[in-house]
Amino acid sequence: MSTDHQKYSTENQSDAIKQYAEARGIEIVKTYADAGKSGLKIEGRDALRQLIDDVQSGNADFTLVVVYDVSRWGRFQDADESAYYEYICRRAGIAVEYCAEQFDNDGSPISTIVKGVKRAMAGEYSRELSTKVFAGQGRLIEKGYRQGGPAGFGLRRTLIDEHGATKGFLARGEHKSIQTDRVILTLGPAEEVELVREIYRAFVHQGYSESEIACDLNRRGISTDLGRSWTRGTVHQILINEKYVGDNVWNRRSFKLKKKRVQNDPEMWIRAQDAFAAVVERELFEAARTIIGARSFRLSDEEMLESLRKLYQQRGLLSGIVIDECDGMPSSSAYSARFGSLLRAYGLVGFTPDRDYRYVEINRELRKLHPGILREVLDGLRATGSDAWQDIQTDRVIVNGEFSVSVVVARCMETPTGLLRWNLRFDTSLTPDITIVVRMDSANRAPLDYYLFPRIEMLSEKLRLAEDNALGLDAYRFDSLDLLYDIATPIPLGEAA
Repeated sequence: MSTDHQKYSTENQSDAIKQYAEARGIEIVKTYADAGKSGLKIEGRDALRQLIDDVQSGNADFTLVVVYDVSRWGRFQDADESAYYEYICRRAGIAVEYCAEQFDNDGSPISTIVKGVKRAMAGEYSRELSTKVFAGQGRLIEKGYRQGGPAGFGLRRTLIDEHGATKGFLARGEHKSIQTDRVILTLGPAEEVELVREIYRAFVHQGYSESEIACDLNRRGISTDLGRSWTRGTVHQILINEKYVGDNVWNRRSFKLKKKRVQNDPEMWIRAQDAFAAVVERELFEAARTIIGARSFRLSDEEMLESLRKLYQQRGLLSGIVIDECDGMPSSSAYSARFGSLLRAYGLVGFTPDRDYRYVEINRELRKLHPGILREVLDGLRATGSDAWQDIQTDRVIVNGEFSVSVVVARCMETPTGLLRWNLRFDTSLTPDITIVVRMDSANRAPLDYYLFPRIEMLSEKLRLAEDNALGLDAYRFDSLDLLYDIATPIPLGEAA
């Protein structure tokens, strides 16, 4: 099941199967259940894959598989896929019965035809649902509601109820808990808002480059919203993001029906102008965008490629971060727009990125992030009354002299099919009592969520996380580190007389 609603909750399916089995004298010896999983792809369906493995390996200690209905194999866009998994069972001599269907799965022409129609209908249901969900999200965007992502410097995510009344601000990592609530962007602290306006004025009116602005901010001791130093890229993102002029933009990229993520053309973007309070005037924003656009507009394709070729020769590698941090060059988005994709631009200058080169800059940034997260953990523990200190030799945090904590930052990677994955490596020699795994977002710019793994669960040095994992892993997932701070808080005990 992908939701816990209506007849497809695993509990309701299980009850129906038990009643079916009891009425026919069938003994249930094992249950395979994928709770909270999409049926569009077999990836992430650990229970279904285990069933197929058991059947194919000959380890199945059963002679019959009872399924709630035909769609429970999956709502695959290729109807033959669910038929294939049923065929694997039948080929191994294991029968398949459906307890909620009005036909006997006896291999007759009627049952074959009905199953084919139902498999096609299951796939069509997902397509129709995807269209409805997309339309619904589009309407929310047009009404000015935020559909995910951090607020950014100078802005805050504000939670409102169904009547538009403000309920409070959402901190990084926090999410709304009531379905009818909505999230909008509002102006942040006055000093942050004024700083964003100062950045625009310095760029447009005074002619400073992004690098010069970043150096000035760092010299003044001002940090970004993530507590990091400013770079050319972070200043550039502020100058090009339409949320600073009050526009709500969505659907730049899409990932429909679990297919490959694609970069959509601007005409496919859903945009609501003046959806929320603007940080800067539209004229100033458009002036900044014109200046940035002119960098690549006045350059021919060959001139852009020559700049990229020289950068490749200087650095020995290319990435979006490397391009955005280089003064005097068009942005990585300009190369992507001009040549169709960054990979195509790379190929035209003779650079073929592989796993090691492509992520070297990201790894460098994540290494810089690690000390900041350690400080955040120390500050959070101390703020709740714990005695916490860092072991310089191992980077472990010792809490109240009772247990140790280690931090692992997990880089986000995108597979060729558009799925997100996080590969973890643990230093088992440290043997911390709790390992904090910080999963980075898809851009590897900010933490997405946190996993708190106790030492007893760390049985190997490597672990691979998907967007959704089995309960055995996601039971340790949290949106913030508040639980860690709570369980570490010392509690004074009264002395018995």
